[in-house]
Amino acid sequence: MSRITLLDGAIGQEAVARSGGAPTPLWSTQVMMDAPGVVRAVHAAYFAAGATIATANTYAIHRDRLSPAGLEDRFEALVDAALGEAEAARDAHGSGRIAGALGPLGASYRPDICPPPDAAAPLYAELVGLMHDRVDLFLVETAASIDQAAGALGGTARAGRPVWLAVTVDDDNGHRLRSGEPVADLAPLVARHAPDAVLVNCSRPEALDAAMPVIASFGKPFGGYANGFTRISEDFLEDRPTVDALEARTDLDPARYADFAMVWVAQGATIVGGCCEVGPDHIAELARRLAATGHEIA
Repeated sequence: MSRITLLDGAIGQEAVARSGGAPTPLWSTQVMMDAPGVVRAVHAAYFAAGATIATANTYAIHRDRLSPAGLEDRFEALVDAALGEAEAARDAHGSGRIAGALGPLGASYRPDICPPPDAAAPLYAELVGLMHDRVDLFLVETAASIDQAAGALGGTARAGRPVWLAVTVDDDNGHRLRSGEPVADLAPLVARHAPDAVLVNCSRPEALDAAMPVIASFGKPFGGYANGFTRISEDFLEDRPTVDALEARTDLDPARYADFAMVWVAQGATIVGGCCEVGPDHIAELARRLAATGHEIA
């Protein structure tokens, strides 16, 4: 049996749901400002469920997302707050690692508005510098194109911590990134930047089934964490969307999600967890299933 790293599940969506407030374009960053402690509670719930990594709520903390709301001057303070929430949960739990999340610039699923790699890299490098001393690894999340992944990886070149690359694929064709480029075309980028793991995230679990053999061929530890949306709607691809433009599935209960994740593990994945709309109950069931089949959760 394998040694499996069990990631947490949704951070932003879970925080928004627990806050009870109306979604805003700032997403979980708004929750963190309005209701300190909610994100910490989310991290704590995942540790209690069996996750071994807390993904810091830094996914959407970018200057280009804060600026339209007049909050760019709070950039560093918000990064500090997100790390503090994760640290508090880890310390209370007594163990676990923290991943510094590096989300896409511009907007999720919109590689068309992302800066080119040479312009994106310094922006990511700034975040890496702010988080370096307080995280155990960096998790590039939801890269939707090869250039988007290249910009983020360029910014982590001097991270001094493990770097995991997670890409998002077409919901109907897991062999392609959301940009339309073949997932297989990431191979030269992976060879050049040598991330410590390659993952697929924030796509339908059915799409991850198809993507797993492709990322396995890169020769790196691999895995995935899917979302629970029906699909990414056209409304969500508009400028500054809110998450109420997306619809959660009703057929992806914890048992069903664990069924998918165990298939990825059978394919050789050693890093699994959940993304948007996959909550603590899903992670608890996945932890139970991994342990019941003899895997070691690390």
